[in-house]
Amino acid sequence: MKHIPLIELTRGGTLECQHLGSVAVVNTQGQLLAHAGDPYWLTFSRSTLKALQALPFVEAGGPAQFGFTTRQIAMMCASHNGEIMHVAETQGMLDKAGLNYKALRCGCHVPSIFTQLEQAPPPGFVVDERHNNCSGKHAGFLAYCVQHGLGLDDYIAPDHRLQQAIRRDVARAVGMDPNYFKMGIDGCSAPNYALPLASLARGYARLASGARDTEFGASFAALGEAMTAHPELVSGTGRNDLAYMRAGRGDWVTKIGADGVQVVGSKSRGEAVALKIMDANKVALHAATVEVLDQLGWLDDAQRAELAPWRAQEIVNARGLVVGERRPAFHLQAGS
Repeated sequence: MKHIPLIELTRGGTLECQHLGSVAVVNTQGQLLAHAGDPYWLTFSRSTLKALQALPFVEAGGPAQFGFTTRQIAMMCASHNGEIMHVAETQGMLDKAGLNYKALRCGCHVPSIFTQLEQAPPPGFVVDERHNNCSGKHAGFLAYCVQHGLGLDDYIAPDHRLQQAIRRDVARAVGMDPNYFKMGIDGCSAPNYALPLASLARGYARLASGARDTEFGASFAALGEAMTAHPELVSGTGRNDLAYMRAGRGDWVTKIGADGVQVVGSKSRGEAVALKIMDANKVALHAATVEVLDQLGWLDDAQRAELAPWRAQEIVNARGLVVGERRPAFHLQAGS
């Protein structure tokens, strides 16, 4: 199979751009229910993997041992904006593990909240590792190492016992042999895995199903419920995962990943959607995601209206003139 146009743009009624990609809709058993393009396309999972990367720590009783709150469990799954609330929760996790923020190996970048709001940081603003969008995940990594007496300096090395435990549990969650994983290094310097879209979706179908999962039930319940309870921590002001999980009214567990990946799991249905936009265009990714949910019948009228801005169907220029249209170019096909 090949990728197909998922979203297309017109200007003056003439086709100008196409955003190609693929979609997989899967249940907890890995059955392909619907698709567009290539549902088995191998794509790096990027930050969609975070909830699954937290499995070894949660399975080992880490949150209870360190007294992590549901807010801090959500932070382990976050690609956050680096807002005050995010930095505070990350620092709280480090405090409970008895560590300084300098132990984080995720690196530094300008907090995403400033790019989100198109604002410059205030004069004198100092960035450190806690502002990194992956700092919550890394704080969880470090807590696991403290819990098990493992080295801290190299916790992101692929052969570290933490990363080997993550590889094992991710493979179990998505129903794959870890020996077939293709590994790369993510933006935060931790190992990341390329997965078929359908396998990634299966992991999120299981995550969303929570306690009903026979293997990871308690852990999936803890992670999924923390994410839906605190979507502002999983993402942040103005972000799509915050909007999606609020619109899902507690039923959807959602996570975006860099370079055009999005996953949405439904607790009530035991199903999940995984999408990939090949040119990594975020606006197209958001529009395609909402369209998939609509075609699947997951949206009622209120949700359709709430998520309409993420479809961004009209293209408006700097003067406020409607100059074109952004529209879906696909219809989901039944699984096979």
